[in-house]
Amino acid sequence: MKLVSFRQDGRQQVGALVEQGIVALQAAYAAVLGGSDGAYRKAEALIPNDMVLFLQGGGDALQAAKEAVAYAGGKVGPRGERLLWQQEDVELLAPVPRPTKVICIGLNYKDHAKESGAELPVEPVLFSKYATAVIGPGQAIRLPEMSKEVDYEAELAFVIGTGGKDIPVEKALDHVVGYTCLNDVSARDLQFRDGQWMKGKTPDTFAPMGPALVTADEVGDPGKLAIKLELNGKVMQSSSTDQLIFPVPELVAFLSRLITLEPGDVVATGTPSGVGFARKPPVFLKEGDTVTVEIEKLGRLTNPVVAD
Repeated sequence: MKLVSFRQDGRQQVGALVEQGIVALQAAYAAVLGGSDGAYRKAEALIPNDMVLFLQGGGDALQAAKEAVAYAGGKVGPRGERLLWQQEDVELLAPVPRPTKVICIGLNYKDHAKESGAELPVEPVLFSKYATAVIGPGQAIRLPEMSKEVDYEAELAFVIGTGGKDIPVEKALDHVVGYTCLNDVSARDLQFRDGQWMKGKTPDTFAPMGPALVTADEVGDPGKLAIKLELNGKVMQSSSTDQLIFPVPELVAFLSRLITLEPGDVVATGTPSGVGFARKPPVFLKEGDTVTVEIEKLGRLTNPVVAD
């Protein structure tokens, strides 16, 4: 499945992206159950309108979502509600609009470490972003007044579905519900001037994410995905996740030794070479730009750039 969060008439919902549009999962599952008052209550419990709460439901919630998708095509709910929306009729949000954590990995591609002039790390380099940095497809990356050197970074992100602590590497992928595109927008002048990465990494709008959370069963091996970034239609980054220094299972195992992982945690796995600050001359984002992250099997995440 391709899980999404969307807003329609001011109401946030969890949906599934299908060829015909977006399935409103809660309403569709209530219809599957027959449309009684009890059916609507059960649907609200199994498929809440918040992605983190939905993921906390585990396998039962995902199974309900699959049944809803199978039922919904072209049908109307028992109360006359639409079960299928066209994308142009809704606002697509980040698939996890308010993650429980946003954990980021630095210098995790061999080619990016080389272009940065850094030695390959012996263990993952960690930093974080706040939930206020998260935006969805089509929403604007805002250039903060205090930075003149805002950069792009295409990244594969994975989302935790089953939480845990001290997870063995051989079971790590069992804890990943799916994958999405993420742009680790970075204010390089703030990041590098005194070594405090947090200032440069977590301003508002600096974590575009989407378009969908593609479940792990549809993705297969996360270490064999093409990844690229386009700036105003020009390819700036082009690589593969087979260049990851620490692949997804190792990251899950390592992180869980430090941090209790929870459903709804988002982990950005690092960026390949081609970032703006390492180019000669450097390339930084400016008002009017359009940035697109594309990852094989996950889709395209496009965001405009505006001055704050």
